[in-house]
Amino acid sequence: MLNRRILRTKAFKTLFSFSEDRSLSLKDCLALLEISCEATRDLYLFMLAGIQPLTGEANRRIEACLTKFNPTEEERNPNRKFAENAVASLLAEDPDFQKLIEKKKLSWEPYDVLVRNLFDTIREKDYFKAYMAAPGRSLKEDARLFKTIFENEFEDNEELAQILEEMNIYWIDDLGYVLRFDMKSMDEIAKTGRWTYPGLYPDPTDHVFVSKLVQNAVANYDRIAGKVAANVSQWEADRLFNTDIALIALGVTEAETFEDIPVRATINEYVELTKYYSTPKSRSFVNGLLDRLIKEEMDAGKIAKRI
Repeated sequence: MLNRRILRTKAFKTLFSFSEDRSLSLKDCLALLEISCEATRDLYLFMLAGIQPLTGEANRRIEACLTKFNPTEEERNPNRKFAENAVASLLAEDPDFQKLIEKKKLSWEPYDVLVRNLFDTIREKDYFKAYMAAPGRSLKEDARLFKTIFENEFEDNEELAQILEEMNIYWIDDLGYVLRFDMKSMDEIAKTGRWTYPGLYPDPTDHVFVSKLVQNAVANYDRIAGKVAANVSQWEADRLFNTDIALIALGVTEAETFEDIPVRATINEYVELTKYYSTPKSRSFVNGLLDRLIKEEMDAGKIAKRI
């Protein structure tokens, strides 16, 4: 589930925590890393679990209309296509999915206002109206609908963002990545008719990569931070951001540790992270310092690359 880019982000956040709290041990840092990685998959499950309460809201409204004293013709003969969608039924009847949701306590029950607001928004969208008007029903069609919902209705939802931030400090930055994975699950359900729990590290070497990266970055943080300070003026050194130092320390550590990763690929990845976690001026600063320090290490024979 986790690719190298998001693993680098997890490593950065762990090293930044270490730079802010030097009482953290290596064991503490590795534990924080594992919690952060698992949290991404938990968010994936939580968002997927939102399918059932949305479906439940549709059913609740249909039943409320049927109990009116004088319901309209449309209310007496409601369109139950969404309320009886096959994706919600599939997940509700999947014992593995339900056990995971229960074990991890990933409930939408406290957020009924959000569910109502989401349903109000979704039911007014053209794609939803087209789905409801189309004849026939199928799992594939239902899965395509939820894929569209995941794509359009969650990432910029301020109400959801506030809830996620309160639920788990690791979640809010991962939402866009997770929603793309939920969309992939809809594709899988449409194709195979079943849901499968994604592995956290599809390639076992990725777990080794991020663990080794954090371990070596923590061990070498002071050395690399000293090199950063030595390469800038005293005025600049006094104003260095811990975010920039952590990004540079990770970049140098990655270049030193993994001889199969090209230097330019390493630099580009950490420069990219400055867009989200540092200042506007950090991009050129991190790029320049990483390039300079890695070249110094290569000239000194401390970094060797196969490619």
